Amino acid sequence: MIAKTSLRRAALVAAALAALTVSCGTTPEPDRSAAGPGATATATPGASEPAATTAEPTAPPEADTAATPSDLAPSSGEKVRDAFATLQATLYDSCAQDCAYFLGRVHKELQELDGAMKADPKGPGHFPEPIQKMAELNKTLAGDSSYENLKKHEKLLIGTRDFINTWMQGHPDDYR
Repeated sequence: MIAKTSLRRAALVAAALAALTVSCGTTPEPDRSAAGPGATATATPGASEPAATTAEPTAPPEADTAATPSDLAPSSGEKVRDAFATLQATLYDSCAQDCAYFLGRVHKELQELDGAMKADPKGPGHFPEPIQKMAELNKTLAGDSSYENLKKHEKLLIGTRDFINTWMQGHPDDYR
C-alpha cells in the first residue's frame, strides 16, 4: 500500500511540475509577434525564427495593392471623429519631456483634423470656428513647421488645440 501511495504522489508531483513548466515557460504566439523579434530578454536567436517564417503572408505583396484607398479609408464623418480623438490624446501632454515631439504632434493632429473637417460631407461651413482658427494658426506659422517656429508660437498652437477641443465638445454629434 505504501508503494502505491508513494508512486501516486510521485506521479502527481511530476504532473504538477510538468504543468507548471509548460504554463510558466511559454508565451502565447500572438504576444511574441506583437512585441517583435528579440523583445524579451529570454528570447533565443533560433526560437522565434520558425514562428516568423510561418507568419509570412502566402500571397505576394502586390496582392495588397489591389484594394483602393477608398475601400480601406473611413468615411468622412469617421475621419473627423478619428482626427479629433487623436487630437484629444495630446490634451494631457506637455513640453516637459520631449518638446519637439509634442509640438510636432499637436501640429500634425491639428492639420489632420482641419483636413477632415474640410472634407466632411456636411461641408466646411459646418465647422466655421475651428477652420477659422486653423487658418489663423497656419497664417502665423507661414508653412514653417520646424521645432523652432512651433516653439516660438507654442502659445497659439496650444490655444488653437484647446479652442477646437472646447468647440467640438459643444458639438458632440460631430464626433460620436
